[in-house]
Amino acid sequence: MGKLMIVNGSPRAPKSNSKLYIQAFLSGWSGAYELYSLTQRRQEDCLASLEQCSDLLLVFPLYTDGLPSGLMAFLQALLAQPPSHPLRVHMAINCGFLEPSQNDVAVDMIRLFCKRGGHSFGACLRISCGEAFPTTPFMAIARRKLRKLASAIAKGRPVQLTASMPLTKRMFLRAAQRYWLGRGRSFGVSEEEMSTLEIEGP
Repeated sequence: MGKLMIVNGSPRAPKSNSKLYIQAFLSGWSGAYELYSLTQRRQEDCLASLEQCSDLLLVFPLYTDGLPSGLMAFLQALLAQPPSHPLRVHMAINCGFLEPSQNDVAVDMIRLFCKRGGHSFGACLRISCGEAFPTTPFMAIARRKLRKLASAIAKGRPVQLTASMPLTKRMFLRAAQRYWLGRGRSFGVSEEEMSTLEIEGP
């Protein structure tokens, strides 16, 4: 096991849930690593540092059923400027949906990247309710799975893990409605305005 490069692929990396998930991952990681956030805009430095790394961990949120645009750009650059050796690519992806399977399209996109770049697809953690975990006691569930991910990467085991909240669909919908109505009110938007199908006013 060589050095691990951890990439925070969130567009709001300094204040992101991805940052919190990386911190939880590192609580179970004892190997050498480098940490890079795409918002730092030092992509060339990260690509150069990958020459000393054996593994790459991508941590990011689901965006419209796929990858954030910044992460897409990073992977395209990595295809154009690959290290001299293949990498083992791992991922921890979180979405706001109840089902971890909502992340599957994005997982397949990373698999395709690995195939095109000649890299191997390693361990994967799919997190559902990703926006809510860090603010609840259920974060212990995600933290436990992130530590399992760290152990799997260290041992070279390509495990497929999931982390989800023990909620029924009704409980999830009720909590989601409270959250989004609260967000709307914080921006001065009423429930009626959020429910309208009109995009623009007259």
